[in-house]
Amino acid sequence: MSITVTRLALDIGAEIGGYTGSELVDEAVAAECRAALDEYGVLVYREVHIEDGDLVRFSRMLGEVVVPKVNDPGEYPEIAHITLDPEKSVLAGYRQGNFLWHIDGATDELPQQATLLTAREVDPAGGDTQFANTYAAYAALSEAEKAEIADLRVVHSFATAQRIAYPDAGPKKRASWETVPTRVHPLVWTRANGRKSLLVGATAGTVVGWSEERSRALLDRLLDWSTSPRFTLRHQWRRGDLVIWDNTGMLHRALPFEPTSRRLMHRTTLVGRELVTAR
Repeated sequence: MSITVTRLALDIGAEIGGYTGSELVDEAVAAECRAALDEYGVLVYREVHIEDGDLVRFSRMLGEVVVPKVNDPGEYPEIAHITLDPEKSVLAGYRQGNFLWHIDGATDELPQQATLLTAREVDPAGGDTQFANTYAAYAALSEAEKAEIADLRVVHSFATAQRIAYPDAGPKKRASWETVPTRVHPLVWTRANGRKSLLVGATAGTVVGWSEERSRALLDRLLDWSTSPRFTLRHQWRRGDLVIWDNTGMLHRALPFEPTSRRLMHRTTLVGRELVTAR
């Protein structure tokens, strides 16, 4: 079968056809993937049914793979299980935050470079994933808006997102959130090639030097703008799908599904690189 590339929306996403999971584990394919990721931001490989070992091997061809500090059961410590079932993931109790717009690793020193997510079990009643292109969202701002935010820095914290996801959480759970370090990142990321994106999402708490009220007004406005329909893509999962996205320029969120759902994703992420800097 020949390889096909089909654009999914004007500003975001492409579906790559013609591969099986094992065929992805090839240096030439990985190079093509990196180039396509730069162009489209989100890549969809439909029903490739990539096995865990191949998922890890392919991820390593794309970059350095994160080994989570808290590991889910399984042969490969690099793979996180994304589910609300506590029997399948030790972090299931925190996964409601996945329903909020976010990037992976926003509280790391460098947010993660890219994410690979493959569907082991899907929920026919929910659990689609949405993506939003913050490169395109930044580019579409007015020059006055760009100047307003050019030098701003933002405090990101796990607790900020979890307070939204779990508003009724008790003191013990809230205290556990505070053990995750906060990070300060530029609101506008600038690549070596001059390309810029916005770093917003559920973890974004306050702008450095601003009041909470003023911070929220700006950050909420930019998040609403970045996730408006013109910049977004919705992926309806099929079992065996693999989706890869540029985590430094794409927000994402899962659409709600029931806690009893069988939905199960296997995820790897790539270590952040010094490809983004403050202005």
